[in-house]
Amino acid sequence: MNNVLGRLDPKTGRITEYPLKTPHSGPHGLDEDKDGNIWYTGNTGALIGKLDPKTGAVTEYKMPDPDVKDPHTLIFDRSGILWFVAQNANRVGRLDPKTGEIKLLTPPTPKARPYGMAVNSKGTVFFVEFGTHKVGSVDPKTLEIREYLLPDPASRPRRIAITSDDIVWYSDFPRGYLGRLDPATGKVTEWLSPSGPKSEPYGISAINDIIWYSESGSTPNTIVRFDPKTEKFQSWAIPGGGNIVRNTSVTRDGDFVLANSLVNAVTLVKISK
Repeated sequence: MNNVLGRLDPKTGRITEYPLKTPHSGPHGLDEDKDGNIWYTGNTGALIGKLDPKTGAVTEYKMPDPDVKDPHTLIFDRSGILWFVAQNANRVGRLDPKTGEIKLLTPPTPKARPYGMAVNSKGTVFFVEFGTHKVGSVDPKTLEIREYLLPDPASRPRRIAITSDDIVWYSDFPRGYLGRLDPATGKVTEWLSPSGPKSEPYGISAINDIIWYSESGSTPNTIVRFDPKTEKFQSWAIPGGGNIVRNTSVTRDGDFVLANSLVNAVTLVKISK
């Protein structure tokens, strides 16, 4: 809401803020390209932005369709193409950074609300459909969208992670479950999150094929570790409360980072190697 991107140096705790170009653009999701530029979605500005942290220069790419007002989450694939979703507009987008060209795709399901994204080892882009009980994928070459049906109609997957075996893991927000989808077979396996049906699992990441996520409905929010091999959970309370961890990420050293939405903080979880 402050229309800035923030840079945190974990070694010193120093935070640097970079003002953006369009007022009230609503920077939401972000990702880094191979050159160190930070790309973000302008969730209320109908744009994709690029920040050069060396100079502070901001470049903006407006949505080509006036109906697409809310770019939400974004991710780079291995070829350097940027993919993003627009949740309420029900679109999946593809942006070529070399040309600035944006292509918009529409999932087969109306009001699917595409949300969290991840890319598998073959370059296929996966996204969860928060408006229904489905997971979607995009073939990067043909741009064909495929949908995978989850068994419980009440499921609403919100964020997604992929392990090295290309298994898709998702946080089922309203039901309080961790889900596993094998795209090769369509088989779905689910586990009730440690804090129960009202735990609201949200931000999720895969680190060395271990699943890490946060329960945003528990007080305080938790950090949950799930080992797919043993199917065992461990969980810890976030000392500062967390207060809705909407998204998570992984450092180059393999540590877990959480965005604590309503307490003005970032949490870094150092994982013993």
